[in-house]
Amino acid sequence: MKIIDATDQKKWDKFVTSHDDANFLQSWAWGDFHEARKKTVVRRIALDNDDKIIASYVGQVETAKRGTYMAIAGGPIMDWSNKKLREAVFADIKEQAEKNHCVFVRIRPQIVENEKNRALFRQLGLKPAPMYLSVEYAGILDISKSEEEILAGASQGLRRKIRKAQKNNITVTTSTDPKEIKTFYKIQLETAARQKFVEFSEDFLRKQFEAFAKYDEVKLYTAKLGDEILAQNFMIFYGNEASYHYGVSTELGTKYSGAPLLHMQAMRDARERGIKRYNFWGITAENDTKHRFYGVSQFKRSFGVEELIYLHAHDLIIKPAQYKLTYLLEKTRAKIRHV
Repeated sequence: MKIIDATDQKKWDKFVTSHDDANFLQSWAWGDFHEARKKTVVRRIALDNDDKIIASYVGQVETAKRGTYMAIAGGPIMDWSNKKLREAVFADIKEQAEKNHCVFVRIRPQIVENEKNRALFRQLGLKPAPMYLSVEYAGILDISKSEEEILAGASQGLRRKIRKAQKNNITVTTSTDPKEIKTFYKIQLETAARQKFVEFSEDFLRKQFEAFAKYDEVKLYTAKLGDEILAQNFMIFYGNEASYHYGVSTELGTKYSGAPLLHMQAMRDARERGIKRYNFWGITAENDTKHRFYGVSQFKRSFGVEELIYLHAHDLIIKPAQYKLTYLLEKTRAKIRHV
């Protein structure tokens, strides 16, 4: 076995997408996006004696006042039951972190939250992170079913919204043009003000869209009533998963709901690509009624999603003394933000 830098995009994506549980967070385009943001990106692959890829991970080095760290979301991708491979990959992660002067590495793997996996990470020398990394609680829908079966499993309220949207002649268009992100960003500002979250910059959104557009892995969906935009969805299609990454809506969109039609169309497009899983991305716990995204989460649940909880982010500590300060700062921040 040897672990080296990855240089071949096609081989990388072929390996990652051969794993049904993988999503765009370990795609080649995700690394491209962070490189466009001037981040140091680490792409590594483990090869067997026949030079066949048996593991991979991509992470970006983030600089912060509390210290430099590397983030690996949705990875590494490998056979987690292979102890020798696990240990080799994590030894390499530590080596790359030291090379990039990191205080710690934050890893949120694409494995489920349970005691077995928590024990596995303890054995690897990691500890639970004080903050999350990417989505840890997701709503998943099996779209290998027919549209009729999906609607039958949806709530009565959602079916009513879809019929109403169709009656109001709400139309859905799609685009792969990064220039369209300008409009998406403007509507995001409205949405952020209503729902009280911190918006992403236009540059951040555009660079992300450009990175995935290069490989035909992204679409912007727009619902309109006449010439007026009601809602937009930023969808990523990668491997066996279609991901509802970002969504925005206008004031008019809160009155005339076009969002259900956006999702139904995205599911149709995903099926045409041979995709079988639709990830609504983040949801909150069903009993967390005071969470600011509770309403959005209930909308996602109305499609009849299966709730999937990934293993909480863990930290591989490189510089213990500096990490203590980071841990205390983030623990306090998490308490203030209720996350």
